[in-house]
Amino acid sequence: MSGYYYGWKSFDEYEDRAEKPRRFGVTEMRSPHYTLSSSHNVLEDIFESMGQFVDGLKFSGGSHSLMPKPFIEEVVKRAHQHDVYVSTGDWAEHLIRNGPSAFKEYVEVGFDTIELNVGSLEIPEETLLRYVRLVKSAGLKAKPKFAVMFNKSDIPSDRDRAFGAYVARAPRSTDKLFLASKPEIEVGVEYVEDVDLLIRRAERCLEAGADMIMIDSDDVCKHADSLRADIIAKVIGRLGLEKTMFEATNPRTSEWFIRRYGPKVNLFVDHSQVMDLECLRGRNLGKSHRSVLSSSYFLL
Repeated sequence: MSGYYYGWKSFDEYEDRAEKPRRFGVTEMRSPHYTLSSSHNVLEDIFESMGQFVDGLKFSGGSHSLMPKPFIEEVVKRAHQHDVYVSTGDWAEHLIRNGPSAFKEYVEVGFDTIELNVGSLEIPEETLLRYVRLVKSAGLKAKPKFAVMFNKSDIPSDRDRAFGAYVARAPRSTDKLFLASKPEIEVGVEYVEDVDLLIRRAERCLEAGADMIMIDSDDVCKHADSLRADIIAKVIGRLGLEKTMFEATNPRTSEWFIRRYGPKVNLFVDHSQVMDLECLRGRNLGKSHRSVLSSSYFLL
């Protein structure tokens, strides 16, 4: 088959791009963190030229913990002026562990969304649910982040009724491949792939009040040529487009998501990819984004 087939239409053919705050087609971008001056200038340029296309700003890797509080407050203020929410990134779990006084800092600075990296927290599920409720009680949005690989010791038994109809699966060959690609993992720790457990835990977080679920790109969608379409389809099928966000670490991955699921998929991208992603969502799709992948790949 030559060319591509699209089972959806762009926003321009059926409807205008929804106004913010959006539930679908959300674009969250990673904040630049080179130097304080350059970061501020880059963000200012993005907000002024592309602010209408940006829904959220995320301070990744705890970068904001190294910045002066007045600088963070100014960035948050500018983001809010453009109706852009601000997310904490992967540093929230460190402050949450230090108790209510540390957690209160997020509220005072003006963050809107607390991302909870479930893999980094390494806490029992009931504690995770309490954290979700704590975030919501503070008037903030909660966004748990899940990976598809789990420590085998965390896998519940079939008799654990807290997980409903969950059935533990047999190990797969991909489990060994995962361990081989992660030399930093402690010797003796065994990880297994389990998308059903990811979905069940995500569902419980949503029931507890979580606003959205972030899916870690590792082992799912980090590289376009090894993207796991089966896992993505199952997650979206169970949780829905509105409640899921995927990390798109490069333009080819973003293109795959838009071609497969349309412009309403929620994506987290680098700040340098915002305009390209918006072009993919709208009428310019296919004109300036020529993938080197074969057409059969996108039809998986």
